[in-house]
Amino acid sequence: MIHTVGPVWSGGASGEPEALASAYRESIRVADELGVKSIAFPAISTGIFGYPLREATEVAVRTVREVLPRAKNVSAVRFIVFDDAALQTYSQVLGTR
Repeated sequence: MIHTVGPVWSGGASGEPEALASAYRESIRVADELGVKSIAFPAISTGIFGYPLREATEVAVRTVREVLPRAKNVSAVRFIVFDDAALQTYSQVLGTR
């Protein structure tokens, strides 16, 4: 299991997007080093840490799209969502709806 912690939302001007991107990037890096083929992510920081769902989704998707082509082992990333609002947001950002 790989554990990551995202940033607490403080309005967006305190480096939150960079910290959130780093959480995804480093998780994929560690998974890749371990020879993992696929990894699943929840909507990091969007719960009690208060990161707005749309903004967090955009960071997650953009970061994964940048990092995944360079991975040697990780070839699949799944975003796991827990409600319809998150499903709709991820679908829109991913361009699947």
